[in-house]
Amino acid sequence: AVREGRAASVSAYVASALEEKAKLDELAALLDQMLAESGGPLTSAERRAADRALGVSLTKRRRR
Repeated sequence: AVREGRAASVSAYVASALEEKAKLDELAALLDQMLAESGGPLTSAERRAADRALGVSLTKRRRR
């Protein structure tokens, strides 16, 4: 990254990577909290109903 000009130094590159990781960790925690507050993940029946309402096709093709 330094040679390609994407970072001023290895230290700056590592600091940027750690900052990005912290942001992603905070986002994951927020999403977990939102999921818990909304009643948890969708059940299979809820997901199928939502897919039907949205017109999502779930046809799966087998690879041979």
